[in-house]
Amino acid sequence: MWRTSQQQEEVGHQPRGTAVEEEVVVLMVPLPAQGHLNQHLHLACRLSSRGLPVNYFCSATHNRQAKSRVHGWDSTTTPPIHFHDFPLPSDLPLLPPNPNSPTRFPTHLIPLFASADSNLRLPFTALLRRLSSNARRVVVIYDSPMAFAAQEASLLPNVEAYTFYGASAFSLLYTEAEAAESLENETNNNDVVFDNNITLSELLGRVSLKECLAEEFLEILNSAREINPALASGMLCNTCEALDAKCLLHVMNLKASHRRRSHNYWALGPLNPVSPTPTTPRHRCLAWLDHQPKDSVIYVSFGTMTSVPGEQIIELALGLEQSGQRFIWVVRNADQADIYANNNNENSNKGRVIMSNFPDGFEERVKERGLVERGWAPQLEILAHSSTGGFMSHCGWNSCVESLSMGVPMAAWPMHSDQPMNTILVTDVLRVGMVARDWADRDGVARAESVAKVVNKLMVEEEGMVVRERARELGVAVREAARKGEELDRFVDYISRA
Repeated sequence: MWRTSQQQEEVGHQPRGTAVEEEVVVLMVPLPAQGHLNQHLHLACRLSSRGLPVNYFCSATHNRQAKSRVHGWDSTTTPPIHFHDFPLPSDLPLLPPNPNSPTRFPTHLIPLFASADSNLRLPFTALLRRLSSNARRVVVIYDSPMAFAAQEASLLPNVEAYTFYGASAFSLLYTEAEAAESLENETNNNDVVFDNNITLSELLGRVSLKECLAEEFLEILNSAREINPALASGMLCNTCEALDAKCLLHVMNLKASHRRRSHNYWALGPLNPVSPTPTTPRHRCLAWLDHQPKDSVIYVSFGTMTSVPGEQIIELALGLEQSGQRFIWVVRNADQADIYANNNNENSNKGRVIMSNFPDGFEERVKERGLVERGWAPQLEILAHSSTGGFMSHCGWNSCVESLSMGVPMAAWPMHSDQPMNTILVTDVLRVGMVARDWADRDGVARAESVAKVVNKLMVEEEGMVVRERARELGVAVREAARKGEELDRFVDYISRA
């Protein structure tokens, strides 16, 4: 399923029944952070399955990370992705995550993000020129902060660049409206009215982007925004009408401005497999789930970019214990810039684990109904398992799409970035989840009683039953969108045009 850059040189980009000059080649350029690597790799697999040669460009360690964690795909039927490895800067500070930081945003990764342009631009340009010399068209799909890719693509006549926005259309419209200071300025005086008659303008003001992101990362994004819309041939988004219908309509109808050259917009989601192929060997979490009743387990995980403070870990543990519900809890530190820096055993280490001090006797007391997993776990397969009935999550967009594509309702605990906006979408608009931790209370510690209360509400109480049924219905619609793949087909047809 994977080919390294060395193997790429050996096999080349040979045509599939056509002349080389008629071939369309794809080049993926993700931000080197797990949620972005994962979405780009899912999209790479989908495009490769449509018969397109796909290249994946990042540092060697992040390519390794992406390959080791991706799951759900059948490696025997998915055509190979061509990985191009480049070294991280030798002077890059490998800062550890700080669970006690006043902000949950992973500020320890900012040196990595800030170095992307200076470290990757030259090798990217060399690769792009080589690919463009042997292809009729090169299609660059780049993460929005990796704006240097669009700049370099604009210099070659047979290269097109597409921004990949790895979040919901709701969060895009929300942030656009915030930036414009009024929804009317961006949507021709038409507010967005959702199915439950709540409007987007009513929801504005609950979250500010400045609260969600570190100032240094905002500067990176603002610099990219000056480049992205002017040079991009269009935008791709990991969503679908079932998740984002009303907002998709408004995003596509946003009037042209000096920041936009194109109205091309494709909602390609869900990108993750909705009938995942099991990993080999099978993870112990899945074997444990096999012995639990249907819809009885709440899965608890806060992603790869957040470290939960020790005091909060203790309260979470006590809350899960007090709830009396079955659970799988993935407990881990946030990724550092190079997750393999202190351990090069790829098979046993997919990230830094957290050694938490749980309440005395906690794991012994809950061992009959709870499983604590320290480190990485196959989230997609856990969510797809019939015993999983709920997901307490940070509401990163990967997690939201994976959970809702499996029909699993969410208990939302936003930490940073687009997560507070995703929480509003999940709880207020789609109504397929409930708030576990209000964004306004993010600076405090959620006590065990509140954790137990929301777990029980979601898993066994009447309000939770309504939410769970709504999530099941939404899951059917999202999986149908993936099965049809109509938007993806339209995008492939567009980039393959004569």
